[in-house]
Amino acid sequence: MSAPAKKTAAKAATSKKTAAPKAATKTAAPKQPAAAKKSAARPETHTALVRRARKINRELAEVYPYAHPELDFENPFQLLVATVMSAQTTDLRVNQTTPALFAKYPTPEDLAAANPEEVEELIRPTGFFRAKTRSIMGLAKALSEDFGGEVPGRLEDLVKLPGVGRKTAFVVLGNAFGRPGITVDTHFGRLVRRWKWTDETDPDKVERAIGELFPKSEWTQLSHNVIFHGRRICHSRKPACGACPIAPLCPAYGEGETDPDKAEKLLKYEKGGFPGQRLKPPQSYLDAGGLPAPPLAGREA
Repeated sequence: MSAPAKKTAAKAATSKKTAAPKAATKTAAPKQPAAAKKSAARPETHTALVRRARKINRELAEVYPYAHPELDFENPFQLLVATVMSAQTTDLRVNQTTPALFAKYPTPEDLAAANPEEVEELIRPTGFFRAKTRSIMGLAKALSEDFGGEVPGRLEDLVKLPGVGRKTAFVVLGNAFGRPGITVDTHFGRLVRRWKWTDETDPDKVERAIGELFPKSEWTQLSHNVIFHGRRICHSRKPACGACPIAPLCPAYGEGETDPDKAEKLLKYEKGGFPGQRLKPPQSYLDAGGLPAPPLAGREA
């Protein structure tokens, strides 16, 4: 081959090498979060799981520094009743209903002596109002007769009250008495499974599994952080993955909407610029741009 021909062939080979990366760039798949890559490569060790779980909680704490219980209450009795009433309904609907209930029956003794039909009518908007009436009147009677009209601050006493399970007890202990507890509601259970913190589905087993990943002192605030995230961004049917601040740590990234603009439209409550669930939210929530919820139509809060 002549010298000019060799030079031409070499130039063509060089141009092919430099063109190859451009073609590959056009067809490259979207970048996967690091957590998804690692989970696909090899099983996560327990130590790595603890580190990832705690990092997620730290980042959630930065996203929701105002995370709080989303039931309105002024004392342990109100929180206990409101939590029992929150079954199978939203905290918003409970918050819109309890002002009238507590105005008429401010103490356990008052509620225990109430006319059941009047209580049913007051709490009808929360659904399952007959069963809930039996529960809240039953626990009010137990508080009056067995605890001097005071809500007990021990788990073993709370779970003996009508309609009170471990989830309700930990809500009360953590938020009315400052005693740590993990609240395993539907949001909490869904997210910890989505994040591969546990595969358990039984609430008691979920509670134990997650409790092993975090210091006890963090349990109550962890619950708020996770539940806040589940209600605002990591929804059940269509999580807003493209707007999620912990996407790089989430092995389930991509189950929801990944387009940032479309994901932003899925955000709820203060993240989407809408009212929250509390009629009387904490000042920190208002300072963060959160809006109070409106009272129930036809009733004053």
